[in-house]
Amino acid sequence: MSFLLKNIESIKQNLRLAAKRADRDLSEIALIAITKTRPVHLIRQAVEIGIKHIGENRVQEFQKKSPLLNDLPVTRHLVGHLQTNKVKYALELFDCIHSVDSLRLAEAISRHAEKIGREEVRILIQVNTSGEASKFGVEPDRAEELVRCVSRLPGLHIFGLMTIGAFVIDPEIVRPMFSRLRQLRNHISGLGLPRVDMTHLSMGMTNDYMVAVEEGATLVRIGTAIFGQRR
Repeated sequence: MSFLLKNIESIKQNLRLAAKRADRDLSEIALIAITKTRPVHLIRQAVEIGIKHIGENRVQEFQKKSPLLNDLPVTRHLVGHLQTNKVKYALELFDCIHSVDSLRLAEAISRHAEKIGREEVRILIQVNTSGEASKFGVEPDRAEELVRCVSRLPGLHIFGLMTIGAFVIDPEIVRPMFSRLRQLRNHISGLGLPRVDMTHLSMGMTNDYMVAVEEGATLVRIGTAIFGQRR
């Protein structure tokens, strides 16, 4: 058994356990393999094993990899911060953008989507639930306002919220942050806004994905637990 297969099977088992504890259906949860700095041959192996979603942090890095991955039957997610001057490249490379955290960025995505004739761009609104100045994301108290503004822009479909938990050893410390995102999602979902579908919560990484699933995550973003420590 390859180390990738072993790692992925271990993660899937953990997802099953976490879903069972939360009385959730495992089919609600998608595993996104984070491929930042990972070589193409490992990414291809992961997809052959069964990975259906891949995520990248940097547009520039994926520009180099993309020609060697175009034939893969996967959904491509941008999970890292997106600068407005990289929007046109992001729309060429990714199916979903998880990191929309300002009206300015959303407007740039909307404008360029119209320019290239892309009818719909699926986005998530990134929320800074940890309160850390080092993290991107709209403040929780301003998330509803941002969602309302973005929902008026043509070509954008908001399909959920994203957050990055604090980097701590004990994942239980992060639980309130994930819980807050779920509560915010539930509130916004009840507003009935156009082109807003709060189906997804993108939260949870290698250190805290089981807690994230227990708190409602539908998209977990895992790199190290799949591919090993970066060299």
